Amino acid sequence: MRALATLSFTALSALVIGCTPADPDPQQVFFDTLAEHCGNAYEGEVVKGNPETDQTWMNSRIVIEIRECQDDRIRVPLHVGDNHSRTWVFTQTTLGLQLKHDHRHEDGTHDPVTWYGGTSYTAGTATEQSFPADDFSKQMFSETGLSASIDNTWIVSFPTPTTMNYRLLRENRDFQVEVDLSQPVEAPPAPWGWEDNYQYNFD
Repeated sequence: MRALATLSFTALSALVIGCTPADPDPQQVFFDTLAEHCGNAYEGEVVKGNPETDQTWMNSRIVIEIRECQDDRIRVPLHVGDNHSRTWVFTQTTLGLQLKHDHRHEDGTHDPVTWYGGTSYTAGTATEQSFPADDFSKQMFSETGLSASIDNTWIVSFPTPTTMNYRLLRENRDFQVEVDLSQPVEAPPAPWGWEDNYQYNFD
């Protein structure tokens, strides 16, 4: 009887020792990493692109600003020279981490091509998430004569603790901006339309 009790205790101890906390959700870690930079602005540069179609980007000062962080949503304005039309919107949804592009005119109204992006349906990693174009984006691209963008995938990554990459990838298209997170810079003016609190009508 004592031998049986000893065996049971040994087995139970092995089971307890073998239990480890669940691995952290890579999408949550990714989201938290971005949130750590909330309130800061950083300078970036084009490291992959087409010298003809991406000339404006390559010749302009690029600044991203992690301007607003909520529990489930982070908004990151993207400034290209004096163009303040773009904001990346990262949202935690029940389907996965979502990236959308809020694109505005200077008067704050939405551009006809806006709220495009997708959801990272796979777990990804703590340092890289991929966002293939969703159905809303594909339909909008088709209706606005941008059918080449239907196969877009946006990839955002932190290859090092001081670097963030934003990449647009599709057939015959590879565009990438590399952001230096080691040195905050002065934030540009608020992006166009920011004062209307970004009413989202595209979910």
